[in-house]
Amino acid sequence: MTMPTGGAWAVDTRERWRTASLTDVWLRPGDWYHPAVDAVVEAVADGRSPEAPAHRLGVARSSAGIGLDETLEDVACLYRAVGAPVDVDVVRGAALGWVQGREREPTLSGVRDPATGLPTVDYLGERLRETYGRATGAALPVSETHCLVVVDVAVDDLDAWQRMARAASVGRTLDQVFGSGHPMASLSDGVFAVLCERSPDVARLSQSVRRIIERNAQILGVAGTLRRPVRVWLERLPSSHAAAVDLLQHLRR
Repeated sequence: MTMPTGGAWAVDTRERWRTASLTDVWLRPGDWYHPAVDAVVEAVADGRSPEAPAHRLGVARSSAGIGLDETLEDVACLYRAVGAPVDVDVVRGAALGWVQGREREPTLSGVRDPATGLPTVDYLGERLRETYGRATGAALPVSETHCLVVVDVAVDDLDAWQRMARAASVGRTLDQVFGSGHPMASLSDGVFAVLCERSPDVARLSQSVRRIIERNAQILGVAGTLRRPVRVWLERLPSSHAAAVDLLQHLRR
């Protein structure tokens, strides 16, 4: 797609990008702008590859403590603002820059994986421990009250940036669909799990998440990183917490 050129167009595009991002993606309005934003817009306006400025933007976002999912969704907002398909080179540059910025920072332990924005497997294991503890007190089998929704998007032979972009896209989708009330985690490269109460809504949510994962990947230009069809299923929980932890380990392989 041929873009108009000129400083006025670049300024207008930057503001439309900012508005779209703050409306749909961005968490803190005060930290959205960075000089690399202008460099990305100028590259798009001039018809040049935006991969290098997107790399600089990715480094800046990571160094500012912004997650990979938010970084890539923000880039997608630029292309929505100009009415063009997402340039895969921009996604690649931003993802690799984000990783480089992360490598410059001291390693911090925590309960969230910065690439997906989801809690870690260990955190999910602790939430399962709480679930089994409550079930014991109520004399109700966990297998009858809860289950895992498992999502498998894994395919072989992906580049590092493709795996990162996919993980960020799926992580944000799970958060959008299930929300903060459902403990979830990335179990391995391409496999995710969500702890849910058994209800008529669980099957509906499972079907919804498959469609939204595919839609969001299409928006980001990384649809080719997903297995087709995306696998989503309900996993019955075993009778004990120890067996549930073993189940998580099995699902990771």
